[in-house]
Amino acid sequence: MLLHIREVLSLDEVRQAREILGQAPWEDGRLTAGEQSAKAKNNEQLREDCEETRAVQQLLLRGLERHQVFFSAALPKQISPPLFNRYGGASNSFGNHVDSAVRFLRDGSGRVRTDISCTLFLAEPSEYDGGELVIEDTFGTQRVKLAAGDMVLYPGTSVHRVLPVTRGYRLASYFWIQSMVRSDEQRRLLFEMDNHLRHLRSKYGETDSGVIGLTSTYHNLLRMWLDI
Repeated sequence: MLLHIREVLSLDEVRQAREILGQAPWEDGRLTAGEQSAKAKNNEQLREDCEETRAVQQLLLRGLERHQVFFSAALPKQISPPLFNRYGGASNSFGNHVDSAVRFLRDGSGRVRTDISCTLFLAEPSEYDGGELVIEDTFGTQRVKLAAGDMVLYPGTSVHRVLPVTRGYRLASYFWIQSMVRSDEQRRLLFEMDNHLRHLRSKYGETDSGVIGLTSTYHNLLRMWLDI
């Protein structure tokens, strides 16, 4: 499932993040890439252990915590600490690659199975040319370039790339989610059911017998498929 999540960060939060990242120590993104990714990667990345990274991570995580659509779609068990990259100038693209199946956390706190890959955009599309995130999967080839504060979720199994930025700078956060429901297809079905349930609750109320029955089915399916 590929999903556009709107307004994870408000415009004011995007502004705060941009101000912090504007003073941050950027470095060659290839320093933290795996063997395969390093051959395709040509961008800048923010150091994981710096004060600016930690400040914007907290801003972003607060946005995720309050976003009902994000939780419904991802059913997160664990979220890797958000990272930040920049494309522009001579460091302007990332060729085809697949994310590693496991993300080992650098603070030694464990590891995350990368069921879901996430990109949250921090620059407006009008600020740069190119820079589309191209994702290839069973849903076809999708080109993604979203408003600042919006995010895309897509399967960690997908081949993807970032097209060259030919004007301006593309600024984004990226991270991975280990879901409580490992199967992408099962997550999609649960997300669709939850969307329909929200609609029915708004129309008929929480005590309607049909709403109660479908809510029971949703939670029984969730209980069957949970990996916690």
